[in-house]
Amino acid sequence: MSIDAKIPEGPLEQKWSKHKMDSKLINPANKRKFTVIMVGSGLAGGSAAATLAELGYKVKCFCYQDSPRRAHSIAAQGGINAAKNYQNDGDSVYRLFYDTLKGGDFRAREANVYRLAEVSSNIIDQATAQGVPFTREYGGLLDNRSFGGAQVSRTFYTRGQTGQQLLIGCYQALQKEVSKGGVEMFPRTEMMELVMVDGHAKGIVVRDMVTGEVTTHAADAVCLATGGYGNVFFLSTNAMGCNVMASFKAHKKGAYFSNPCYTQIHPTCIPVSGDYQSKLTLMSESLRNDGRIWVPKTQEDAKAIREGKKKASDIAEDDRDYFLERKYPSFGNLCPRDIASRAAKEACDDDRGVAPTGLGVFLDFKDAIARLGEDLVRARYGNLFQMYEKISGQNPYEQPMQIFPAVHYTMGGLWVDYNLMSNLPGLHVLGEANFSDHGANRLGASALMQGLADGYFVIPTTIANYLATQKPGSVTTDRPEFVEAKKEVEDRIADLMNIKGERSVDSFHRELGNIMWDYCGMERTKEGLEFALKRIPEIRDEFYKNVRIPGDSNEMNQELEKAARLADYFEFAELTCCDALNREESCGGHFRGEHQFTSESPEVISGVTQAGEALRHDDEFSYVSAWEYKGFGNLPELHKEELNFEFVKPSVRSYQ
Repeated sequence: MSIDAKIPEGPLEQKWSKHKMDSKLINPANKRKFTVIMVGSGLAGGSAAATLAELGYKVKCFCYQDSPRRAHSIAAQGGINAAKNYQNDGDSVYRLFYDTLKGGDFRAREANVYRLAEVSSNIIDQATAQGVPFTREYGGLLDNRSFGGAQVSRTFYTRGQTGQQLLIGCYQALQKEVSKGGVEMFPRTEMMELVMVDGHAKGIVVRDMVTGEVTTHAADAVCLATGGYGNVFFLSTNAMGCNVMASFKAHKKGAYFSNPCYTQIHPTCIPVSGDYQSKLTLMSESLRNDGRIWVPKTQEDAKAIREGKKKASDIAEDDRDYFLERKYPSFGNLCPRDIASRAAKEACDDDRGVAPTGLGVFLDFKDAIARLGEDLVRARYGNLFQMYEKISGQNPYEQPMQIFPAVHYTMGGLWVDYNLMSNLPGLHVLGEANFSDHGANRLGASALMQGLADGYFVIPTTIANYLATQKPGSVTTDRPEFVEAKKEVEDRIADLMNIKGERSVDSFHRELGNIMWDYCGMERTKEGLEFALKRIPEIRDEFYKNVRIPGDSNEMNQELEKAARLADYFEFAELTCCDALNREESCGGHFRGEHQFTSESPEVISGVTQAGEALRHDDEFSYVSAWEYKGFGNLPELHKEELNFEFVKPSVRSYQ
């Protein structure tokens, strides 16, 4: 299969407009004949399902939650980017495009990133019209705040619950279409298989998570909007139900998986507190607007804090190392996530961590409270402060928060072209589930932007290019492909239930997660990745011999759900390590210890960057990796989509 991104010709600022004019149309009467399956009902899936139904398509929408209101999009608290330049501080579509491309370490397509920046303003108008209560200035205009990786204020927000409020607006649009009959909802169902008919994606197999019943569903096209794969690391900021199953099932049917090694480590997470913790809690990046990150300058002071002999307030100002402000004076505490995370790790590796485990740094609001007053800080971040106090037992108005990096967002995903269609005809992929817009690192407040851009504005236009070539309703579940796929799923479930070993699913998942965090986490090395690729199959083999799943498959069984996902995690973990091992460079969220600037590097000597920063190799790795599945136990095959930069010249990524 050749990799054709279908990027339109012409000037950058005209590509999307030209593509919309060149795209095929389906008249309203014919749209009613087409059925689209939407897997996922977060911001990408929910907005796409609602918009496609408004256009006249019949939509079947599936989610594993009991309601779309519980989609993981609510966890994106800090804000959503848009290039409206309300602050008159120099923002523009081009600046948002450039910041996003640079933030991704020049590992994304120019055309996709510019389209994202171009439609960003429409998202704010759409959400405001839906009643999303964006925070407003005294005069009534929508307010903005700054986020990491930008020197302008372009982030629209609703206190500390932006994702939740945007999802409510999206959910209302979705429910309107449900009540009109345009969308049929299937909550508490999990996709177990993608069904291919004559080389086209034409349906799915799902399991009812309450009754255990396995059913098949046919459509004219399938859309996946199922989020990322951060939970392969076991501990992450993702909801515990988030998984890569739908994407990986498509991958096993032939869909290319792109850039799985691009995993974002978020710098502001509440540190790990114990060995049997099941997930981590994110503190919004918005806190870095007013909070200052620091550790003591001396190991002795840090040790005293860890042992409870000193408090943060006991450390004199001159004895504090505000390391982000010191290392990156132009951006300070608002430098991008990958850079802030590695700087925090560096401080803790120097034995200056302040959490009891040694893995934590301070996020301090003392100066902001003195400058703005506690009431204003409470108005901006009150719910986040309350959440922190409930989890940690400490009052962040009186003592600084303790934070440490954790797995958060995944920039990799299924490969898609400019139309958001994978290399499998008919299979479209939206939001975090695709790879398309963030390169090697996502800037803060851009996840909500991409999800809603894909759902509200991109897929409603581009899906017609595929559907116009199809005969509506020509494929039904009577086809043998559906019967065979259903039997495969039922056999797979039976095989898992019949293992009857001695170990829990979580014990295997935790072991896999530790391997991934240690050897494919914030820093990777050739030696470590090779060890992981040797160890993961060993854990997988024991899983298939010794996992124990209590209960029955014909009922609600969360252990079975977790086991089915973990079976895919093992193979996906291998794919991720293969991608990380192949990419002999450092870029964004992918940091190889062997590839970093040193004190002898010309760029360091000239002051462009500093030792220890990520070193790209554009001459060898300026491409999107697109991995093809080659069967259970076999290494995947690499295909490449070369990245051509016509409008921006890749440069050393410096935030000094």
